[in-house]
Amino acid sequence: MFDAETTSLATAVLEACRARGATVATVESCTGGLVGGALTAIAGSSDVVLGGLITYSNAAKAKLAAVPLELLESHGAVSEPVARAMAAGGSAALSATYAVAITGVAGPGGGSAAKPVGLVHFACSGPNGSEHREMRFGPLSRDEIRRRSVLVALEMLRVASSDT
Repeated sequence: MFDAETTSLATAVLEACRARGATVATVESCTGGLVGGALTAIAGSSDVVLGGLITYSNAAKAKLAAVPLELLESHGAVSEPVARAMAAGGSAALSATYAVAITGVAGPGGGSAAKPVGLVHFACSGPNGSEHREMRFGPLSRDEIRRRSVLVALEMLRVASSDT
């Protein structure tokens, strides 16, 4: 179902979390649950993965991940503050040790000069705070933007859950 690179990263996340007794939650917009899918495709992942939120709309971001409407209105859904709020909200909603959030423009439409297709914001929250990463994957296909986004999110979780 997932390629070897994705499976390898997902396995590393699960192993690092197990070693620390940690848990994971995902909050996904443009990837629509693919990060959660990559993690739960691995047998036995239920001891680490608590759940995931697919917050494709602004209303879902606000309701499910407790993203303040003011952030959505002032920065837009595809922004660092919103990604960080999604991760924090997902972590709180699911009581997870770590949460990763993704919000972006996967295309092929929906982009603008300020926020082009391929712009993706990531945030990972955990006991040591939160990290943000901005990636610009354009011009690539929707599928490739989403595939690369899953890899970035898993790598962020791997690094965060491996830190001591």
